[in-house]
Amino acid sequence: MAEETLMEMESVQDLIGSAGLAAKIVPGPNDEYYLTVGEPAFDPLVTTLASRKCVLIGLFCTEGFSPDARFSLLYVFEKKNIVLILVRNSDGTATSVARIFPSASWFERECRDGFGIRFDGAFDERRLFLHETYPDGFHPLRKDVRNIPVTMRSTIDVVGEYPFRSVSGNGVYQVAVGPVHAGIIEPGHFRFSVIGEKIFNLEIRMFYKHRGIEKLAEGKTPQEVVRIAEAVSGDESVANATACCRAVEAIAQMTVPERAHYLRTILLELERIGSHLGDQGGMLVDVGFPLGASQFAVLREEVFRMNASLTGSRFLRGMVDVGGLSRDIPKRQLDELGEFIRELKNRYRIGLKIVLSTSSVLDRFSPTGVIRRSLLRPLNITGPMARASGGRVDVRINHPYGLYDRYPPTMKTLNDGDVLSRFTVKASEFLDSLDLIERLLADIPEGGVRTIPEIKDGYALSLVESPRGQDLCWVWIRNGTIERYKVRTASFCNWQAIEHAVQGEIVPDFPLINKSLNLSYAGTDL
Repeated sequence: MAEETLMEMESVQDLIGSAGLAAKIVPGPNDEYYLTVGEPAFDPLVTTLASRKCVLIGLFCTEGFSPDARFSLLYVFEKKNIVLILVRNSDGTATSVARIFPSASWFERECRDGFGIRFDGAFDERRLFLHETYPDGFHPLRKDVRNIPVTMRSTIDVVGEYPFRSVSGNGVYQVAVGPVHAGIIEPGHFRFSVIGEKIFNLEIRMFYKHRGIEKLAEGKTPQEVVRIAEAVSGDESVANATACCRAVEAIAQMTVPERAHYLRTILLELERIGSHLGDQGGMLVDVGFPLGASQFAVLREEVFRMNASLTGSRFLRGMVDVGGLSRDIPKRQLDELGEFIRELKNRYRIGLKIVLSTSSVLDRFSPTGVIRRSLLRPLNITGPMARASGGRVDVRINHPYGLYDRYPPTMKTLNDGDVLSRFTVKASEFLDSLDLIERLLADIPEGGVRTIPEIKDGYALSLVESPRGQDLCWVWIRNGTIERYKVRTASFCNWQAIEHAVQGEIVPDFPLINKSLNLSYAGTDL
């Protein structure tokens, strides 16, 4: 065992604070650690992890993982560079941890819908992704679901309707927005409680178009699941494909060619700049500043055209594959990318200067939509929105993968947590990504771009930093095919921040706040 791994093991043992439990820690293939915990020790250990300021970044269920129980619940905790996974076996019930780790609420509701797990003591037992039309007793992620006939409800009576939080008082009005919206965005329901225009409560409801992605992955080959991963969220195709590949490659202890690492990183950063341009242009549209919005829109379109030139896909699909890349990008095209990046940097700075010197824009951006730093750890809020509120979490730095240990990005943080801070952080990250791409292009080596994969059985966790924040992926391969593919995008956790960001604001500022967070509907509703 390498010296670095020994040091990490000692840190994990210190974290759980129990010599008896520490002996059961099993290192995973991707720098994660597994610890199977019995019921008597589980609650005290979770309380200990909370006192040590760990963050619950994931919780999911699987069947057949342990020979001692039908269900296994995997709780993924993070503290700085340590990832600890508690394995909790269950017969279908478990105590809730949502009062200790609020981020667990949606996770537990997801496990309840998908597998029928009952969490005793949960403060929210409503359905999550199974809306009212799904019949009782239907749990689509169970292995036996294909043998159960499903008859959807055609009508819902008042008693069966989703119980939104009840808010009442003198002058209180409910303003319902969605789930169907103007334009082509996906469905989501926003229920505001307002007095006049001021918002004092917002409740969101997602999951109107659940796609069954995790179930679809079962029985597929790892290569087939990479293509499914690309469809999790359209503008995070590279991030989610990379996360999936990293897990499969770690299980097989596969060496990815050096040139492939360079190209993967370039594609990841191209995806980031396209996403950030869309966010910033959208914010400017929502404050009625077409001069700035049009400039960012033009630049984003040109980035997408460059993506298509390099890979054949505006969203960079079909490139990342198990073992590296599906094909190389020739030097001529990389040289064209370098020229494009240099020009893009100059044009972006001109547009950015115009925006940040326009007082009417700054007045709308600040101090609108504040996310307090105290919410980051309890809700596992990550990405630019967290870094704009003083958070210092970036997977590329905290858990470097690929080339990010050699080419670490600069972490830009601000403390105000408002729309202006989020706009500014994304601007800094955009420029940093351009610099990083230029460095990678200057240093990229020759050679192959793919190792022929030898698929092996096992399981591994993978974290990546998508444009929106921390994406999590867990892959379990059995008999050469996918037994369980769990994916959790940053949006799944980040959506819950919007309910806090709008409090005290006025209804007309909601679109601006929403756009500044850039939350993915598809990336949440899997």
